[in-house]
Amino acid sequence: MSISATLTQRLVQVAALAAAAGPGGKQAVYRAACQELSISLPTLYRHLAKVTVKPERKQRSDAGAVSLPRAEAALISAFLMVSHRKTNKRLMSIGQALDILRANNEVRAERTDMATGEVTKLSASAVSRALKHYGLHPDQLGRAAPAVELRSLHPNHVWQIDASLCVLYYLNARTKAESGLQVMDRDKFYKNKPANLARIEADRVWSYEITCHNSGAIYVEYVLGAESAANLTHVFINAIQQREGEPFYGVPFTLMMDMGSANTSGLFSNLARRLQVQLIAHAPGNARATGQVEKARDIIERSFEAGLRLAPVSGLDELNAQARRWALWFNSNKVHSRHGRTRYDQWMTITAEQLRLAPSVELCRELLTHEPESRKVSDTLTVSFKGREFDVRGVPGVMVGEKLQLAINPWKPDAAMVVDVDTDGNELLHSVPAVIRDDAGFRTDANVIGEDWARPADTTLDLNRKEVELLAYDASTQEELDAKRRAKEVPFGGRIDPYKPMDQAPERTFLPKRGTDLTPAVTTAGSVPVRQLSPFEAAAELRRMGLEMTRERASQLRSWYPDGVPEDEMQALYERFTLRGQLRVVAGGG
Repeated sequence: MSISATLTQRLVQVAALAAAAGPGGKQAVYRAACQELSISLPTLYRHLAKVTVKPERKQRSDAGAVSLPRAEAALISAFLMVSHRKTNKRLMSIGQALDILRANNEVRAERTDMATGEVTKLSASAVSRALKHYGLHPDQLGRAAPAVELRSLHPNHVWQIDASLCVLYYLNARTKAESGLQVMDRDKFYKNKPANLARIEADRVWSYEITCHNSGAIYVEYVLGAESAANLTHVFINAIQQREGEPFYGVPFTLMMDMGSANTSGLFSNLARRLQVQLIAHAPGNARATGQVEKARDIIERSFEAGLRLAPVSGLDELNAQARRWALWFNSNKVHSRHGRTRYDQWMTITAEQLRLAPSVELCRELLTHEPESRKVSDTLTVSFKGREFDVRGVPGVMVGEKLQLAINPWKPDAAMVVDVDTDGNELLHSVPAVIRDDAGFRTDANVIGEDWARPADTTLDLNRKEVELLAYDASTQEELDAKRRAKEVPFGGRIDPYKPMDQAPERTFLPKRGTDLTPAVTTAGSVPVRQLSPFEAAAELRRMGLEMTRERASQLRSWYPDGVPEDEMQALYERFTLRGQLRVVAGGG
């Protein structure tokens, strides 16, 4: 329902009166307004919501705050660290450490509601977040990479790139009459005729615009098909190559673009990573982040593409030749309002250090598919890569035993690239030199015995580790810590009882359960059950005792003892067979 201007003016007055009325007086103002305007109270509320501006919701004052004091965080970290095995396996969880330290009155680990005064214990996950916040978590000590904030300091410092669909034109060479750049007739290609649009989809023209943020220089190249990683890499490689008569070239230090899948594909990211180009992708819907290249598209449409109706081109090559000719003229003659020079004149202020010459087109295409390889850092802060050894001591945050991502360095044959990520998720590249060894196999930059005993500087991890070690043994210096360790003193002075939670646990009483009596076997108490011999085992034992086992005796044995022969009855069985044989002999003699 639309609101008239008169009603809107009256509603604004009602809102002002209600705001001035204060608590308890608003309802009277609202009821009077409903009677005056002949509307219900819910309708009045809906109208007021449309004409009034609600204040923004304030952020919580404790947003991002950590309730756990750093002293307690350090103590918890120290307690967790002393529970590590030599294999770096943590034997104790954060929750278990909290129970023990609380039971020993070492930490409180609690949060107080300032409004109600209610005190609640911090959970294990909250403590874990606090440990990470302070850089004291056992798994993440010292993991901090500094973020580098870039500015457009000189030509080629920052480039912007964007792809645009030329909706007015398409290239079609099916017939002589339709050859060249064609205007898309609205009656033929409007949105309710998708079949006609699909027919020319592969012939539609896309343009890639690249601008140098510092000078404003424009590079434009047209492609067919769609916005894709292949087209992006093709245009970018062409743009960074040195071209005769054009001063705008070289590899930028930073490249800004949108979040399209083609721009953030692994293919293009590989190329940027190898060329030490920092990719900055702005958030979706934030096109003003690359406003310069958006303006370049507008300039191209008005200054160059508008003339294509009067001077048609026959194909993509001719279109790009004309675009290159236009860019050379525009950048050389049109004065930029920001710096007061032509774009090429400003770009020519670049220095030799700022102009990074691009590798060959062939090497750039090889870098597209080269993936970083994981390599483990040795105890001398070196890694092996492509059959060579590289020094990674200059890589921020490097630690022995962890893995780094190594890639080819296209700029220096005697160096490699370490691929890292900064705090904002952007890729960082660190050039690491190859290790040079002398004829004896020693590093040329190694410490000379008796002359140089310097050790690597302490990292944040080393400093935090020393802090928690001193805290664990109540020591103030490294010498005191070493002395206590040699004396095999108990951590925390033995004041922490790891089993105290058991003593403080409430006592429980368990009711007895009813069971079933076990009926014992009919055997003498303490006697060992007699072993039962099978008929086969019994026959073998009788043979050993000297009795000849015939088929008749074996059959008789099975009939006497169908369930087996008790081992203690073997002697009686032997005598039974022997006596039976003697009785037969006597009977036969009578």
